[in-house]
Amino acid sequence: MADYLFEPAEVFALEVKGDAKLYPLRRIFCVGRNYAAHAAEMGNEVDREAPWYFTKQVAHAVTSGAVLPYPPGTENYHHEMELAFVLGASVFRANAAEAQAAIYAYGCALDMTRRDRQQDGKDNRRPWSLGKDVEGSAVLGPLTKAEAFGAVADQRIYLEVNGVTRQDASLEEMVWSCGEIVAHLSRYYHLGAGDIILTGTPAGVGPVVAGDSIRGGIEGLEGVSLTLGTAE
Repeated sequence: MADYLFEPAEVFALEVKGDAKLYPLRRIFCVGRNYAAHAAEMGNEVDREAPWYFTKQVAHAVTSGAVLPYPPGTENYHHEMELAFVLGASVFRANAAEAQAAIYAYGCALDMTRRDRQQDGKDNRRPWSLGKDVEGSAVLGPLTKAEAFGAVADQRIYLEVNGVTRQDASLEEMVWSCGEIVAHLSRYYHLGAGDIILTGTPAGVGPVVAGDSIRGGIEGLEGVSLTLGTAE
């Protein structure tokens, strides 16, 4: 048995509805600007040539219902409600059918963002890590197996802050479908079980402050929530 200098981190895993076993995560991929209306509200256009991505560390993931302090280093922390999906099979350079078949389950997710630090990156042509890869910024709900959820179509996706609706759209507004995302991303990575992909957020993103209660949902999936405490 290996003898470590310090205790290794525990495996982060998500509940799968109807299954006693948990789904362990190994990587988090996020799709940028996958809703045209959101891209427009941020002063951008959708790249319709191909999807593009950023990543978050699994160490920065938390399960739905978390209560976390308002993060340091920002005065403009934003909510972003997203559809997430996880893979159950290995795929590399997948075709459309292989990509869709590899999707194991879907869930709700919050991609919390230090918007001011993200803007710093944009303005200075630097990475977005301080804006996106934030401790506690990947808030993930329980998973629903693909066969139980059905096809991604016109399901409502929405988010409320303190009971007031901020985001309200349809999954059919996504520029790139889940299968298209897998097929494209698999050109660059050997994807497989343990990988989760957040598919982008619709319009209506905005700031949250200490004390806010954030709740989001997608029709057919269990919702996701986060409460922000005082800043550290």
